[in-house]
Amino acid sequence: MSLLGGNRLNPASLGLAGFGFTTVLLNLINSGLLDSSALPIVLAMGIFYGGFAQIITGILEARAGNTFGTVAFTSYGLFWLATVSILMGYFGETSNVGMAAYLTGWGFFTAYMTVAARKHNWITRLVFITLTILFFLLAAGEFNQTMRIIGGYEGIICGALAIYASAAGVINESLGKDILPT
Repeated sequence: MSLLGGNRLNPASLGLAGFGFTTVLLNLINSGLLDSSALPIVLAMGIFYGGFAQIITGILEARAGNTFGTVAFTSYGLFWLATVSILMGYFGETSNVGMAAYLTGWGFFTAYMTVAARKHNWITRLVFITLTILFFLLAAGEFNQTMRIIGGYEGIICGALAIYASAAGVINESLGKDILPT
């Protein structure tokens, strides 16, 4: 059984891994558990694993006719590429207000994706619920360091849930039975 529904080759585990590991790494910095010297690692992950791997997953989901998977993985892959561009200053300096607006926009997008995930399995719903909360916490964190730190810890949880979902997809399919419940 596919993580996002149906019996078919499931590219979702790749996208969930790319999203999860990149999200955990960035939020280790947001939480203060890692200092900003780890940012180059996050940026590289954001381009290649969080970005390209999710875009590839989205394209594979499109080929399979999965609108939800296509929109989710392609959008968040592009989110990571845009975020890396912003953090690297490719288009100039970004204000806290601008970054908060960017994160809030992604929060609203994720909120409607959360509604769309309502009939998906519990782990998919939980990833989207925690991601919605994360975007709004990080938006608030642009003005309040405590909110950024709280968002960082919440983001570690969100990323860990996505990693679990990825692992469940790979392990359950590979072993032909549900070892990790979804």
